[in-house]
Amino acid sequence: MIQLIVGRKGKGKTKYLLDKVNAAIKDASGNIVYLDKSGKHMYELNNRVRLINVKDYGIETSDEFIGFVCGIISQDHDLEELYFDSFLKIAGLGEEHPDVEPVLDRLNAISEQFHVSITISISLDEKEMPEKYHPYVIVSL
Repeated sequence: MIQLIVGRKGKGKTKYLLDKVNAAIKDASGNIVYLDKSGKHMYELNNRVRLINVKDYGIETSDEFIGFVCGIISQDHDLEELYFDSFLKIAGLGEEHPDVEPVLDRLNAISEQFHVSITISISLDEKEMPEKYHPYVIVSL
């Protein structure tokens, strides 16, 4: 299942996400991967969390992003959790009126199929999210 952290830029979503991933590593029996648009938060993450700078891999579209996520999952059978920061940017969705629903639908299906928890930070207000994804919001800032 996916979980969403929503709110406009500068509201503290990244801080919340970093705290969540660092708390999760304490109880994790498998691997945790954190995807971001840069390596800026490397020193804020527990050293057992793998940070991937998505921009290093030339991901430009949401289809490429979904393929990238599937590649990560296929190569790590011990993967337990994925965290996505700056989701609109790393998923190639743009920031002006992004159509997040099809991408979230695919990520939710992938999460359920492969039993990998996915937590996503999105720079949108909860009211801008598709109605069907409101129950997935764990924090609205």
